Amino acid sequence: MRNLTVFKGSKDGVPKQSTTQKPDQLVGDQVFVKVTASGVCGTDLHFLKQDMVLGHEGVGVVEAVGPDVKYLKKGDRVGWGYETDSCGHCHACISGDEIFCPERAMYGEAARDQGSFASGAVWREAFLHRTPDEISDEDAAPLQCGGATVYTALYDVKPNEVVGIMGVGGLGHLAIQFAAKMGCRVVVLSGTDSKREQALALGAHKFVAMKDLDTGKKDETVWPISRLVVTTSAQPAWETLLPMLAPQSRIYPLSVSADNLVIPYMPLISKGIRIQGSLVATRTVHREMLEFAAVHGVRPVTETFPMTEKGIKEAMDRLEQGKVQYRAVLVPAH
Repeated sequence: MRNLTVFKGSKDGVPKQSTTQKPDQLVGDQVFVKVTASGVCGTDLHFLKQDMVLGHEGVGVVEAVGPDVKYLKKGDRVGWGYETDSCGHCHACISGDEIFCPERAMYGEAARDQGSFASGAVWREAFLHRTPDEISDEDAAPLQCGGATVYTALYDVKPNEVVGIMGVGGLGHLAIQFAAKMGCRVVVLSGTDSKREQALALGAHKFVAMKDLDTGKKDETVWPISRLVVTTSAQPAWETLLPMLAPQSRIYPLSVSADNLVIPYMPLISKGIRIQGSLVATRTVHREMLEFAAVHGVRPVTETFPMTEKGIKEAMDRLEQGKVQYRAVLVPAH
């Protein structure tokens, strides 16, 4: 058996080192990946008190392949994200929307004995994504979920479209870069002025501090926003925000919350605004995102931590306190 070091959640919310076993003999299109970096995602906080291996923004090197593996070989650099399997036969799968497969394998729901907070993992070749040579392991890790999530809300934009990014954080700082590189006019909305210079440096064209706007008052200097990507954990002040949106605009709420989405009825109806739910990237969109990031220089701003109990706890604590600038990445301790 292959012994893997893993880091799991616990009842007290403190990451614990443990061991999981995988057969030495791989079957089908299984691939053993040695983890070289792992992103720490906000979603990981939701599973911190569960008895499962944490992490889903994994990057590593192929160490061994099963008999049915066709395209990957030992030494290849790959990554994986939130989804690691699907049936491959249902309508969603054959139409390229495998993220909605009834038998999908998602982080937190399936394969809870392995993850990216680990020395390695075994996944299907079909759900591993090659890491472009231009992107380092530390930069590639946060793209596996954070990058893929925001790209899903942006991949079909048109050049010169006005894209609003709500929040300059782990997701927002990547969304700003992608939208700007796609040729969009990027409007960043944040609670205060504190991140104005950072947002402009990342590619924003306009910055709006929401605290400076009166409820329901439109900022006439800002282009009407046709696509709004909400990356903040707290719900925006919709009464202030909706007047800034263009008719028939789209809202993408990307943050995960157990609360209900509450939004004023009449502005939604009178402007024909659509609210678009967005899960995670399909494999097609995921791979397109990596290629785009490689060519156009989209990179996360990261802080690195050792992949130890102490290092993971520090990273998770800083993430929960909102102190990470902007993505935490775990690297193997030496």
